[in-house]
Amino acid sequence: MSIVASGFVGQARAIAKALGAENLAIAEYPGVPMTDSKEHLAGKVEAALLPGVIVGLAGPAKAAAKPVEPGPRDIVFKGTLKEVEEFFHRNRWSDGLPIIPPTVEEVEDFLRFTDRSPSEVIGVLLPENREATVWNVAVNGVMAGCRPEYMPVLLAVVEAIAEPGFRIEDAGSTPGWEPLIILNGPIIKDLDFNCGASVMRVGRQANTSVGRFLRLYMRNVAGLRIAPVGTDKGSIAYTFNVVLAENEDAVGELGWQPFSVDRGFGAGENLATVQSVISISPPVYSGGDGPLEHMETITEFIGRRSMAYKTAGAAQEGQFHPLFVISPSVARVIARGGWTKDDMRQYLYANAKAPAGLLEKFAWQTGLTSFSFCKAVEAGRISKDFCQSTDPDRLVPVFLRPETIGIVVSGDPDRNQSKGYVQNHIQGPPTSRKVRLPSNWNGVPKKV
Repeated sequence: MSIVASGFVGQARAIAKALGAENLAIAEYPGVPMTDSKEHLAGKVEAALLPGVIVGLAGPAKAAAKPVEPGPRDIVFKGTLKEVEEFFHRNRWSDGLPIIPPTVEEVEDFLRFTDRSPSEVIGVLLPENREATVWNVAVNGVMAGCRPEYMPVLLAVVEAIAEPGFRIEDAGSTPGWEPLIILNGPIIKDLDFNCGASVMRVGRQANTSVGRFLRLYMRNVAGLRIAPVGTDKGSIAYTFNVVLAENEDAVGELGWQPFSVDRGFGAGENLATVQSVISISPPVYSGGDGPLEHMETITEFIGRRSMAYKTAGAAQEGQFHPLFVISPSVARVIARGGWTKDDMRQYLYANAKAPAGLLEKFAWQTGLTSFSFCKAVEAGRISKDFCQSTDPDRLVPVFLRPETIGIVVSGDPDRNQSKGYVQNHIQGPPTSRKVRLPSNWNGVPKKV
């Protein structure tokens, strides 16, 4: 059985059913524990929670019947475009926007751009325990408005989220994080991905439709659907991210290596990296003709002010992978001053700091009621830099380790702007997969 607060009962039942325990016993805590006084909490436990626990433990849960789902080539509906849209919406197979009907012919068009069998199982996705296959990747690619030639990128993205360590099931947690796809390699130019001005704006078909595909795939295959009855409990969440493509020409001019090399792959390799993003900083403008002037501003307004809220939760889990996206003009000044990306990481780690007591207070408010940095140090999850004393006013680093700070060069080359993407610690760590092109890639007609 499970002990669940009121707001999570619907999600708990949906997940239990998906995992095969349709009638899982649930003892409900009425209300929101973190907004109750200690007296109210104790009273609710005694009056409502304990009786529910006793009743729930008295009998076993019943196994859930496995739902019958259509086969890959089954025709599930015939009708006009409007009727198809309504049918998909009624079955909760759409994201609320119009979709392209995934006819067999349209799906087979996508399969021309892979050497892999349509029936190949890429992985099994929680929470609904459904197989990710080459076929259903193509189906959702059609629905999202992708071009068929995007298929190799779509497959790499699904390989990344199917990795158990990515924890795609946690995308339904209350922080409401969204995955972000970071793309590297010649495929950016081959398929006309935007890596310049308005890089993260909806508008370029490649960036937009591939980003939308991932959200649709999470909904239709992983089963992450929103309330009123669903497994996605993102409290005040936001919508999908478009693809972030790196400006590798600009990176090469700086003498730096692209993000793909930071991820352990070779320069010039086509690579898709997926990571969680819980929030995005404001656009931060920095000026000056030396690295320090820019780094002081980036560190203060992105590092300390935008990312510190997640430090304690990250320390509890021992993981944090913040991402900095800087325009080519800012990167040029930093590189011209002799700085490498590692120099930037070391500066951010050493200078982005916040009061330990304040961050521990944030942790308590999110439910980590026994967290302390010194306990995390004792457990070996973080370095001794976080427990130089027990003074609550001592300053501790915002970032757990400099090497886990991501840096991507992209955006408007004519503006001095940077942005920070806050990652959700153990949930959705950066996971990279090569984009595998079919053997006849250069011979298959493309529509770009």
